[in-house]
Amino acid sequence: MRREVPLRRSLLVRLLAVSVLVSIGSIAATAWLTARSTTVAIRQEQGRALADDARVYDTLLGYAATHHGWDDAGDLVRRLAADTGRRITLTTEQRTPLLDSDAEPRAAALPSRPSAVVDPLSADATQGHIDPRAVGPYRLTRKERDDLRATAQRRALCLRRTFGVYAQVTESPNGRPALTTGGAQPYPETRCPSPVLEQPTTTERRALAALEKLTGSCLKRKGEPAVRINPDFTWTREPAPVAPGAPRTTASAGGTVSTCLAAARREQLGPYVAPPALLFISSRGGGVSTGFDLSPANQARIAGVAALVLLFTVTATVIAGTRLSRPLRELTEAVRRTEQGGAPRVEVKGRDEIAHLAAAFNAMAERREQLEHLRKAMVSDVAHELRTPLSTIRGWLEATEDGVVAPDRELISSLLEEALLLQHIIDDLQDLAMAEAGELRLRREPVEVADLLAQVATAHRAGAEQAGVTLRTRADGDLRAFADPVRLRQAAGNLVSNAVRHTPRGGAVTLHARRDGHHLLVDVADTGTGIAPDDLALVFERFWRVEKSRNRRTGGSGLGLPIARKLVEAHGGTLTATSTPGRGSIFTIRLPAGVCGEEQG
Repeated sequence: MRREVPLRRSLLVRLLAVSVLVSIGSIAATAWLTARSTTVAIRQEQGRALADDARVYDTLLGYAATHHGWDDAGDLVRRLAADTGRRITLTTEQRTPLLDSDAEPRAAALPSRPSAVVDPLSADATQGHIDPRAVGPYRLTRKERDDLRATAQRRALCLRRTFGVYAQVTESPNGRPALTTGGAQPYPETRCPSPVLEQPTTTERRALAALEKLTGSCLKRKGEPAVRINPDFTWTREPAPVAPGAPRTTASAGGTVSTCLAAARREQLGPYVAPPALLFISSRGGGVSTGFDLSPANQARIAGVAALVLLFTVTATVIAGTRLSRPLRELTEAVRRTEQGGAPRVEVKGRDEIAHLAAAFNAMAERREQLEHLRKAMVSDVAHELRTPLSTIRGWLEATEDGVVAPDRELISSLLEEALLLQHIIDDLQDLAMAEAGELRLRREPVEVADLLAQVATAHRAGAEQAGVTLRTRADGDLRAFADPVRLRQAAGNLVSNAVRHTPRGGAVTLHARRDGHHLLVDVADTGTGIAPDDLALVFERFWRVEKSRNRRTGGSGLGLPIARKLVEAHGGTLTATSTPGRGSIFTIRLPAGVCGEEQG
């Protein structure tokens, strides 16, 4: 009885439901991901803005530390503005404009508070540190830099050759070279001495002397003794003798020296740096929104987009489901017709999985049709093969019963021959059925192949001589196999029997055993009529004959070759056939390495 698929279980409805659920989930996930991504993007944008602001400030601070004024900084300011996409403005401390990256600056558009104060002599607003790039009179001359660099390179080479340490020559802001060893332990100066690198140059001594003078003037005004300034701007002072009863110097004297030294350094470097300036970093075009606006208008847009996505998904699913279910329905109808005994075909369209399924169904239907024809032919052949001996036996028995023929020895021999033929056909069918069902049991043992071929030849020599066919055997060397001797003789015997039947009088059948690598080959070659190329692929089909007649000379039962192949395959081997029409055929048994060779336990 034909039953239609319920609507709720149809492929189209299920695809539609899945697509709707996937669409809703996708829309929700996309909305959540968009919100999260927007938040992350805003944070990243803010971080990037802070990084850009810090870069702008550091760049302008470096410029101020190495220039006397801001007159030539216009190109630098515009380049920084182009890189960061921000408006950069520099003014004096009284907010008098110095530089502006916009072509038409608007003073009213500047923020109320500056972003930073660009002052290389007070780079740290809390501690008043001097930017290290502000070197002023401490900048070395070209000759001093070249001499010190050459000395540093010689010492680096000495360290590399003596200690295997790679030392890199770097340069400080005033041009003095220095060695960095990548965290390696310090080495004795006696192995690679370079006192020149540790001593101040003429330029540095002159600048340090001026700094000591300025610092000494400040200390003198505060009643403190003068100090000695080191190249690294630390200071030293010899302890003065303390008179008995006089108060000792307290730690506040050190603070006074540091204050005077810092003031002296700013006074010394003042003429070499740009004057302090206020830095304003602002957005262009009235600022940028950093919020995620979910106004009613935006909510309506989101809802509209979600509806469009859902509509598109449903439409695409309906179209795809319809195109997918149509060939499936055709396949279902074809299967139903097959159940009724037909062998229908379906049209193959495209190259997708459904098309491959349709092609596989057509191949299955074709194979089923072929098997059905073989089944009918087999039933017919079996009936014919069994009918002939049964009819003969029945006829002779009825004649004996009616008294027409006397039950003499000759009659009994004839009936026995027919019974043996009938038993042979039944045994062949049983062997073939067991082999195809995988129930054929082998009793393997060491077998001398030459002796086995001789036994096969002996068993068939009488029939061959009666047919006028010469039967020969040959074995290349001492060949042994681990196989079931009975089944192997049966397979070879079927091939010899078939070869003798199709070899004309005066011909020859040769059994040749040889080794091919790790395989044992047994060839059964005849000089018979041969097999046509179109028939060669069918010789191992049951009840198939090259000669369609059913006489005892060439017809046979059509079971010998299929049984031989199944017996060889049960040993893990193969049976193949080659033939040249008019010159004969060769059937080759090939046994694998696990069967042939030395004796196996």
